[in-house]
Formats: sequence, C-alpha cells, structure tokens
Amino acid sequence: MVERKKVVEEKNSNSSNHCGFIAIIGRPNVGKSTLMNHLIGQKISITSRKPQTTQHKINGIYTKDNYQYIFIDTPGFQTRYINKFNLILNQSVINSLEAVNAILFVVEAGIFNEGDNNVLSLLPTESNVILVINKEDKLKSKYELSQFLDKVKGKFNFKETVVVSAKFHGGVTNIYSLLNPYLPNEHFLYETSQLTDKSNIFLAQEIIREKLFRYIGEELPYNIAVMIDEFKYDNNLIKILATILVEKESYKGIIIGKNGEKLKKMLTQSRIDMENLYNSKVFLQVWVKVKSGFSSNVQYIEQFKY
Repeated sequence: MVERKKVVEEKNSNSSNHCGFIAIIGRPNVGKSTLMNHLIGQKISITSRKPQTTQHKINGIYTKDNYQYIFIDTPGFQTRYINKFNLILNQSVINSLEAVNAILFVVEAGIFNEGDNNVLSLLPTESNVILVINKEDKLKSKYELSQFLDKVKGKFNFKETVVVSAKFHGGVTNIYSLLNPYLPNEHFLYETSQLTDKSNIFLAQEIIREKLFRYIGEELPYNIAVMIDEFKYDNNLIKILATILVEKESYKGIIIGKNGEKLKKMLTQSRIDMENLYNSKVFLQVWVKVKSGFSSNVQYIEQFKY
C-alpha cells in the first residue's frame, strides 16, 4: 500500500544520513514523469503522449542506504498556450525551484528548441543543475549524440551531465551517484518504505486521468476532472467509486464510446494499475457527468497553486 505522508521519528534517523529535494523540470513531453517513475521504482506520476498531462506537483521518494532522494515532478513549462490555468501551472514550476538542493533539467535527445530555452532561463545560475539528455535511443549515432551534448552544455554551467533512456530504464540509476554530493547531511523526512507524499485517493484520480489521455488523446480537452466519491477498504478489497467531469455533452460521448466499450477498456487498465500500486484487489466503478463551466470555478483552479 502506498503510504500517506509521515515524518520519520528522530530516533529512526542518524547524523550520517543525507536527504534532499530534487526538482525535475523541462518543457512539456520530454519524459519527466517517466523518469521519476523509474527513479523511485514505482509508477506514481502519470505519463501520456499528450503534452502537459502532469498538472500537480508530485513528490516521489526513493531511499537507498543512507540517502533519501525526494524528487519533485513538475508540470511541463507551457509557453505555447497562455491562459490563467497555464499561468498557474507555470508558476508552480518556478516555485519548485525554490529551496531545492539540485535540479534535473530534462531535454529530449536531438531537440533543443525555444521551449527548452524558456525553461533554462528560469534556472538560477548558482543552482546545482544536472543536464539529463533523455530518449537517447532516438539518435542514430554516438557522433550525433556528442554534437548535441556539446551544443546544450554550452548554454549553461551544468554541474553534471547524464544520458538516459527513461522509457527503457537505460542509464537512469547513474543519476543517484551524481546527486549524492548535493544532498545535505540531514535526517530522513519520510519512512524508508514510502514512495510519495500523495494520498491513495489522489493516486487513484491520477491513474484514471492518465487512461483518459492515453486512450482518447487529442480528442479530449485538458479541462476534465476526476473526483473520487468513495475509497473504502473492505477486507482484501478496495472499493473505488469515481466521477469524471466534462464541460460538454459531446465529450461525454467521446469518453464512453460506442456501447461503452472505450470507457470499459480505460477502467480495466485503471483497475490493473491500481491493483499493482495498492497490492490489493480493486473494485472500480466510474460515471461520466457533464458540468458546464466547472474548470473556471475558483475552487477547481486553486488546487493547482502550491
């Protein structure tokens, strides 16, 4: 079971421990969430081909020996579509850079564009920034990779550089040793078995939302919401009742699909992910409801401020 946030008692820590916060930042769709999931060894942050599906800041926790790494997965910094909602998400990225011990700046191998430059401009020059070149499998040769590395490294005073393929777990474990010098001598903030600071209810919402974007993609707008109406433990079964809110009747039809087949497929995959995460059998039931204008509601927008 994924535990709720819980500070470790002083007696369980000692002065030889190291603990620190690491922000994972980059433009949308460079693989930040996939990278964090592999770094902590469990899927807690949603992934999708549709950019900017991460909308909340999520802390992923990985403890090994006397080091505790607290990774902060941030929304992709948005420059293409500027509205009130995206401005809030962008501000959350900026906020995440405050008081962290290190930053993983993630770029896609072979591509460095205006979006990457915009994110790079946010980084304080004195920060401990590690350049992470992701999706190395997309480049055809080592020479092509070398040329790209030289190009990007010249743009900032990076402390370290690492090349990975997060999707296939290639090179990801090398990141820990690069981070170790920047983690201060501190007591652990979380239990050694803890994976995230988010609740089981939040993770259930995110799993369903991921499947919506994954199976529907570009047809679906960003302003959808998943509400957990009931999350109940019953012996060896977890009962989850949820509602998907959309703003138009046409979106409801897209999600449900012909004879409900599309929704049924999404829920089956959601349930499998939940059972793997919670290590328990899950009963999942979801309704799709239309609620016009909900995404402009102040309470809805406020949840993304942190």
